[in-house]
Amino acid sequence: MAPESLLAAVDLGSNSFRLEIGRIGSHQRIERVEYLKETVRQGNGLNARHELSREAMERGWECLARFGERLTGFKAAQVRAVATQTLREAINAQEFVERGSQLLGFPIEVISGEEEARLIYRGVASSLPPSQQKRLVIDIGGRSTEIIIGQHSKALQVASFALGSVSWSAHYFSDGMLNKANFQTAMAAARQSLAHAQFAYPGTAWDCAYASSGTANAVADALTAQGLDGRVITPAKLRHLYEQLLDIGHVDKLRIPGLKEDRRAVVAGGISVMMAVVDLLGITELEVAQGALRQGVLHDLLDHEPPADKEAAEIRGLQLDFGVDEAHAHRVQHVAAELLQQMQSTAPSLLATKALGMAAQLHEVGMRVALSNYHRHGAYITEHCSQATWEPELRERICQLVLGHQGKLRKLDAVIGDPEVALPLMALRLAVQLCHTRRDPDMQGITLKRTGTEFRLTTPIGWMLTYPQSARLLEEEAMAWSKSPWSLKLHLR
Repeated sequence: MAPESLLAAVDLGSNSFRLEIGRIGSHQRIERVEYLKETVRQGNGLNARHELSREAMERGWECLARFGERLTGFKAAQVRAVATQTLREAINAQEFVERGSQLLGFPIEVISGEEEARLIYRGVASSLPPSQQKRLVIDIGGRSTEIIIGQHSKALQVASFALGSVSWSAHYFSDGMLNKANFQTAMAAARQSLAHAQFAYPGTAWDCAYASSGTANAVADALTAQGLDGRVITPAKLRHLYEQLLDIGHVDKLRIPGLKEDRRAVVAGGISVMMAVVDLLGITELEVAQGALRQGVLHDLLDHEPPADKEAAEIRGLQLDFGVDEAHAHRVQHVAAELLQQMQSTAPSLLATKALGMAAQLHEVGMRVALSNYHRHGAYITEHCSQATWEPELRERICQLVLGHQGKLRKLDAVIGDPEVALPLMALRLAVQLCHTRRDPDMQGITLKRTGTEFRLTTPIGWMLTYPQSARLLEEEAMAWSKSPWSLKLHLR
């Protein structure tokens, strides 16, 4: 078995961490070589302030160190490690990711809910026979639930909701009681959280439905052990398990044939979410699929040679999808970078530089939706685009810059006081104004300096007469900044 024929996926879920290693077989099939799973319960380590506890981080790091030993000798192109809802929520996720990446030996990506959904569908589709049908896929994880419609191996519609077996069990069954009151409260909350899905995923949009991953497999195992067909989940079978849980009455007494030890603490939350999904979407049958997130990661590694610059490829893809004027985007990016460099006595932070460059490339991405308020459309697109795998902090900063690159600044009142936001935003807004003719502006002699909260833009003699419209736009820009914690003083000559 040649090492180069192996691929590895690491899935950092809210309940369990998993490592799957597959071999590329004949006809580009992936055959499982090894599968490691550890119940880390990292989702239980989030407190009310969304801080991940030290104990939860240590459990995760210890697991990743063990996975890292197994992955010794693998190359970067053979491995992808993805983290999901718990680390999307944790405010101290960066600390965990940095140390975890060192222990694993490969970078950990905190992926968006939409990217998680796409990979789940890819994994499910890899386990199913070819079909023209449109497939609905439900994946109830530890802290998130993904709902996808796809055809063949491609996800067509994706959504991720912040509820799952771990979070719902901890919140609605914290007393351990398996009674009607707890279940009714949990199911009502799940229906409320999933209300949007009722209209976004009507029965007319899909032909057949599948369930994947933890809760689905736990339900299937329990049904099979009791002599029922666990390959297909129905409302009646869910009701059967629900009534069993009520009869048992408490998590500590929970002993259902087929239910694994690591699922007992979270099965009530998972079943309450599944019952809500089935009821809300009018699902009569859910076929249990074997594919999951990690298989989607493996097939992505197999199908796509990673570009030398993944972020540049993602930007380029969005520009093509939304008809962005690439030459103008590069023009604005160049001018904005120059202005940001001028206004700082020290080198800008890597996040500020990267976010500004990417936001400049995408600042007009919303124009294809509508010219009116296109900056708001652009912010929505950059926030929700599933093909972009940016880190959450970078995505948030890009969205802020795209949203704020034109119009009034009060929409960013909550963050405008932060220099890490304000300085790139100042650079981007000024670059957009100076490039308004969609030609390279004359930047010779233009300087931008910062003193405290004041910026001073100076032009060479004669500039104002040569570029009267540009001067007027800059004056309007100075007025906009006067209503913020910052000021822009113009010395136009």
